[in-house]
Amino acid sequence: MDDRDVGRLWNENAEIWTRLARVGYDVYRDALNTPAFLAMLPDVRGLRGLDVGCGEGHNTRHIARRGARMTGIDIADVFVRHAREEEGREPLGIDYRVASAYDLPFPDRSFGFVTAVMCLMDMPNVERAVAEVYRVLEPGGFLQFSITHPCLDMPHHRNLRDETGRTYAYEVGGYFRRLEGEIAEWIFSTLPVAERERLPKFRVARFTHTLSEWLNLLIEAGFRLERVGEPCPTDAVVNQCPAVQDAQVVPYFLHVRVRKPADGGGALEEGCRHAEVEEV
Repeated sequence: MDDRDVGRLWNENAEIWTRLARVGYDVYRDALNTPAFLAMLPDVRGLRGLDVGCGEGHNTRHIARRGARMTGIDIADVFVRHAREEEGREPLGIDYRVASAYDLPFPDRSFGFVTAVMCLMDMPNVERAVAEVYRVLEPGGFLQFSITHPCLDMPHHRNLRDETGRTYAYEVGGYFRRLEGEIAEWIFSTLPVAERERLPKFRVARFTHTLSEWLNLLIEAGFRLERVGEPCPTDAVVNQCPAVQDAQVVPYFLHVRVRKPADGGGALEEGCRHAEVEEV
């Protein structure tokens, strides 16, 4: 499976995904993941930014409202069409393009920062995408991304709930077994039962990496680790949105910010690795 195959799957999901997310069924995004991502994001006012895997543009718009001059790319043209239509309704100066993260259509050192929200874990060759991000970043620029947490997004996972429906633990297994494009089918859990039964499920290709693999591929690309986050909802958030209570028990998401050295040099360019993470 390659990036075009993944793009075809997301095109099949895009119409229903966009409609349901825009009316509020993507509660983990709206109540937890996006607020935490934005809270971790440095000041981007006046910077030129690239949002990789922008989807229908939800997070791109949030970042543009913070004063960044944004470009969004996605391999799924249906998502890009929806993003452009929203730009027409609320102009924020965002340039949306259909493109693969494997071959970013921009010159070297084009952007002050790059974001990638919940997309890198869906790529069959994430190392190539990270290398492209490094290329288009200015020296001193940063990449901030969110992914499903590698310690939870395993081949086997099961939410354990008590008699009241509250999560008390999470069962996982197969951490070191790589998934290389197996198709998972699911839909937003907050949908009414009748809607879940009527609508087709999203079909998503799964590619798994261990935590050390994620960190090492960033180091090997030349980045320097700057900040890591594991969003956990507060009690106030759970009171407003009970569906995210399980995210108080286990970390569903991992947020990472890395920076391209200001001198343009990196671990590989200098001929050595400054750090390496091992599993023992």
